[in-house]
Amino acid sequence: MSRQVLRLLPQLRTSLCRGNLASSSCALPHSFLSRGFADEASLSKTPLYDFHVEYGGGKMVPFAGWSMPIQYKDSIMDATKHCRENGSIFDVSHMCGLTLKGKDAVAFLEKLVVGDVAGIKNGSGSLSVFTNEQGGIIDDTVITKVADDEIYLVVNAGCREKDLAHIGKHLDKYKSEGGAVEMTVHDDRSLLALQGPAAVETLQPLVDVDLSKVYFSDFHKLNIAGIPCYLTRTGYTGEDGFEISAPDEKALELTKKLLENPRIRMCGLGARDSLRLEAGLCLYGNDLDEGKTPVEAGLTWTIGKRRREACDFLGGEVIKKQLAEGVSQRRVGLVSTGAPARQHSKIFTMEGKEVGEVTSGAFSPCLKKNIAMGYVEKAYAKSGTELQVEVRGKINPAVVTKMPFVPNTYFKAPTAAS
Repeated sequence: MSRQVLRLLPQLRTSLCRGNLASSSCALPHSFLSRGFADEASLSKTPLYDFHVEYGGGKMVPFAGWSMPIQYKDSIMDATKHCRENGSIFDVSHMCGLTLKGKDAVAFLEKLVVGDVAGIKNGSGSLSVFTNEQGGIIDDTVITKVADDEIYLVVNAGCREKDLAHIGKHLDKYKSEGGAVEMTVHDDRSLLALQGPAAVETLQPLVDVDLSKVYFSDFHKLNIAGIPCYLTRTGYTGEDGFEISAPDEKALELTKKLLENPRIRMCGLGARDSLRLEAGLCLYGNDLDEGKTPVEAGLTWTIGKRRREACDFLGGEVIKKQLAEGVSQRRVGLVSTGAPARQHSKIFTMEGKEVGEVTSGAFSPCLKKNIAMGYVEKAYAKSGTELQVEVRGKINPAVVTKMPFVPNTYFKAPTAAS
C-alpha cells in the first residue's frame, strides 16, 4: 500500500457516506468514511473486486458497506487529470439501481420527488431529489423515464436502506389505495461509469447506435459488445461519458473490453471525488442532507415549473414558501489560499463574523488551487465576495466563486437557435 494511502488511513476511522477522497495532497474529507473500519469479511464486494486488487494493485477501503478502490497504481492527482484528458472507468456497482413499473409509476414517483417526471421525454432522464415532510433532501437521484409506465432510478449507496424503506412505505400505501406500480431492485446488475474525452471512441465500435445522436441524459437498452445493457449518457465527473448497467456475470468481460483502448484506465473513488468537486457537483452527506432543502442547495432548477405551482410532494408547503420568500442561506463555491478547507471548516467575513460552513473541500488537481463548496448567509453568496475560512485554527483568505470550477463538457442536444 502506498505511503499516500497509509497517511490517510488514520482518518478512515472518522467518517463515510458515498466516497469522498480528493487528491494525493489532501486529507480525507468527512463523508468518505463516517462508519469507520469494517470487518473485511462483512463488506459487500462488487463482481470486479478481484480485478481491482489485481489491476495495478488497487487499494481497497470500506465504503458504505462495500470494499471499494480508492486508487490504483497512479496517484489520485494523475488519475484525475487522466480522466479529463483521456478517459476512465469507475466501478460504481455499489450504487442502487431500481425500476418502478406500472401505469401509475409516474404519478406515484411525483409524490416523492420534486421533478416533473411526467414532463421528461421517454428515453431521457434528469437529476431530482427525494424530500421529507420538512422539505429536506432525503437523497439525490437520477430519474430516467424509460417509457410512460417504466421509470429507472439510481440512488446513493450510503442511502440505499433508508431510500428503499421510504419508497416502500409510500408504495405500500399507494398500492393499497388501488395504485398500479411495482418496484424491482436491480441487485443482479453492475454499474460502470465510462467518463472522459475518449469515452465515445471507446464505446462506438461496440454498439449499433450512432452515439453522435445520443445526447446528455439520453437512455437506451442495447447490446454493448453483445452484452445486454442499460446505457445513459451521464456521469459524475463533469465530463462527457456514459453510465452502463450490465448483468453481474458480464461486468468483468465488459470492463476488459472497454480497457482495450489504451487511453482508458480504471479509476478509484479518490479521483472520482476530485472530479465531482471540480465540476461543482454535490455529494450527499456533505453538501446535501435532510436539513437542507433543494432551494437552499441551489437545486431549485430540479423543481419543474408545473411542480412549483402545486408543490404537491412531501415538504411541498415548506418549499413553496421558500420559493416565494427566499431563503437565509445559499450553497456557494469558494477558492482559498493556505491549506485546503475541509468539511466543517468555518466561514467568516473579513471582519470576523461567522457566516457559514464548508461542506466539501480539496486541492484541485486540474486547477492547482484550493476549491470548496459550502453554505453561507444569503448576503455573502454573491460571486466575488471576499471571505475567510478557518483551517486547523488558522484563518485563510477565500473568495466566493461561480461553479463549476472546471467547465463541464456534457454532450448536449443542439438548441433550435444553433
